[in-house]
Amino acid sequence: MRLLKTAFHPDVSPDDVTAASEFTLVQRHAARAIVVRNNDILLLYTRRYDDYSLPGGGIDPDEDEVAGLVRELNEETGAQGVRNVQEFARYEEFRPWYKADADIIHMISHCYVCEIDESLGETAFESYEVSNGMTPLWINIHAAITHNEAVIAGSDKKGLSIDRETFLLKVIADELIDG
Repeated sequence: MRLLKTAFHPDVSPDDVTAASEFTLVQRHAARAIVVRNNDILLLYTRRYDDYSLPGGGIDPDEDEVAGLVRELNEETGAQGVRNVQEFARYEEFRPWYKADADIIHMISHCYVCEIDESLGETAFESYEVSNGMTPLWINIHAAITHNEAVIAGSDKKGLSIDRETFLLKVIADELIDG
């Protein structure tokens, strides 16, 4: 799968990643879904951070990327009939880790284009997703990009993932919507 970008959080440098004796690194793989219809894309709106993101999340140790994608897409959006799953690209990032088992997380997001049935079913959000106010919705991709850029420029609510999500949305718009 092609690599689009390797990003470093401002508090993590490439030197930190190679300094194995000083910092402990944990690696996490995630699958993210790209579902487009005309100029609209299926995204998650998160009230806590006031941003839009691709549906998806961590891949369990015993599942492959596509199975993780289907599971996460169903849990977060209620999507049914996931089909025609195709590799798109991956995005890697290094950022501070908040758990005691490591200092830095290396997040590898595997992005897949897919189709789903017309209507969405019930979601199965985790408790933190409910408390963060996550909602699946179809939105014009350019409106989502504009909104996220405004949040990046001027909000103190900004979450850690908005830079990744906005970058990915721009690539998706260029390659799948406008291209």
